[in-house]
Amino acid sequence: MKGLLTVNGGSSSLKCAVFDVQQQEAVLQYRFKLGNILAQARMQVTDHEGNVLFKDTLPLDEVPREGRHQACLQTVIHWLQTQHPEATLMAMGHRVVHGGEKYSEPMLVDEQKVLDLAAFNPLAPLHQPYNLKLIDACHNLAPELPQVACFDTMFHIGQPAVERYYALPRDLTEAGVHRYGFHGLSYEFIVRRLKELNQLKARTVICHLGAGASMCGTLNGQSQASSMGFSAVDGLPMGNRTGNIDPGVLLYLQRHYHMDADALENLLYKQSGWYGVSGGISSDMLELHQADHPHAEEAIDMFAYRCALEIGRLTAALGGLDQIVFTGGVGENDANVRERIMNRCAWLGVELNDKDNQANQLEISSHASRVTVNVLPTDEESMIATHILECLTD
Repeated sequence: MKGLLTVNGGSSSLKCAVFDVQQQEAVLQYRFKLGNILAQARMQVTDHEGNVLFKDTLPLDEVPREGRHQACLQTVIHWLQTQHPEATLMAMGHRVVHGGEKYSEPMLVDEQKVLDLAAFNPLAPLHQPYNLKLIDACHNLAPELPQVACFDTMFHIGQPAVERYYALPRDLTEAGVHRYGFHGLSYEFIVRRLKELNQLKARTVICHLGAGASMCGTLNGQSQASSMGFSAVDGLPMGNRTGNIDPGVLLYLQRHYHMDADALENLLYKQSGWYGVSGGISSDMLELHQADHPHAEEAIDMFAYRCALEIGRLTAALGGLDQIVFTGGVGENDANVRERIMNRCAWLGVELNDKDNQANQLEISSHASRVTVNVLPTDEESMIATHILECLTD
């Protein structure tokens, strides 16, 4: 097997996949999910059909927190070498959250480019530093292999200025203080998949809903507007992130609670969202459903309400709406949340088929619905693998 390894790192998680290159196509072989890696790390390996091949906790107690991502990556490679000693890797590809304006396409990375990308760390503090640490870890493990960076911001390059610019002095806008948008690899995969299925409609809102959540309005497959802006804390309330918040609140907290930048960052990214609204019950949507507590219910309902509001905004940006697509962990699997959101969008002519919604079918709207509603699994790793091949063959 001549393989490609994709690496998708978060602040406390790591998702990897191995693809075999067959006739210039990347064919999935294995997926690796490593969660809670800064505490009691868990690892699961599945094959291309979703069969679980390995599932266990990882003994990382003696590994410093700053070395956990590399240790997990070494575990993935060791598993592959043990199970398939004949396998050889051709290249590695990485999801990198922020590429700014400079990096609008996947690219081969070197040491200087990694240093350039580190300038975006303050814009995505939960992800960018870990993305770059994993590039460095891969280089240390296999310095001879090419590495490709794929950016979550690149799908949104080309949005109209009226969407991207804030009402700030022009010199700040020109210095890069404007909206970027994220989750681009997921949106790109969904658009490509819809085209393959001959299901893409002209004015489509894609809802990538999970602990990290955003939406994107596309016109004929091109990004026109998105819920996330300058940073990945903007937009919808998420597992631990606030989403939209009046900047006056932050000034108030600075002045009256004497919160410095670090304290505000911790509040915005780690203590808020579903976790904060639920009173610390959980940042996990399934656990909130199971909690049977009014604060958990409030967090779920607030999320659905804000999602419906954002669909309305994106509909205005698109000049109408033909299609809504749910993806991401919550979007793909939580029929209750989808129902709550769509009930608030009835004014758009949305009508669900309850049975199909409960079964997570591809199309969950009724025949009478004026807007088609779909559920479609995303696959960022597959998108990364595709971009690796594109970079290697250019």
